[in-house]
Amino acid sequence: MDREPVTVTAAYRVEPGRESEFYAWAIEMLNAAASLPGYLGGGVMGSGSTSSEWHVLYRFEAEGPARAWDSSLERARLASRTGPFIEEKGTQRTSGLENWFKGPVRPLPPPPKWKLWLVNLSAVFPPVLIFNVLVIPFIKDANFLLRTLALCLGVTAMVTWLVMPRLQRLLKKWLYPPLQSIRGRHRRMAVDGPRARR
Repeated sequence: MDREPVTVTAAYRVEPGRESEFYAWAIEMLNAAASLPGYLGGGVMGSGSTSSEWHVLYRFEAEGPARAWDSSLERARLASRTGPFIEEKGTQRTSGLENWFKGPVRPLPPPPKWKLWLVNLSAVFPPVLIFNVLVIPFIKDANFLLRTLALCLGVTAMVTWLVMPRLQRLLKKWLYPPLQSIRGRHRRMAVDGPRARR
């Protein structure tokens, strides 16, 4: 039973007009959870356009990783940064695959592939350039496979721990559209839908 996927849903009451700030904070929480082993995905969603209740969903492969997230220092650090306009109303834990598809929130849609490609290119190009200029000249006489391995190890380490976390923080509003634009699209779909069916 303890190897079943676990869904943790945290409910929050958000002061009207502060939804965008909550949304940005929730994305930070999801990005922090994504760095832990056993994380499968997550999402953030309001209960409706006029509701102040919001949910943040975390999905883990088993109970152990879910507990590790609950007790992690990063979660505690981010939770301490919630403003007085956010009130946590409690959490709910459920097991089994069906909750991922039928739970109270739907997953956050991923950014378009062209945006992900551009972010990845921006993350990889500078370390490759730096490595080729500063390191490769000193190991040019080494075996080709060893040079390639050194390049891969150096670049992936820089991208994973230095470049990508900063790019994600810098570009999160570009990767994930602001809350108002998401709601605007949903309102347009609701208005255009009946017309399209006539």
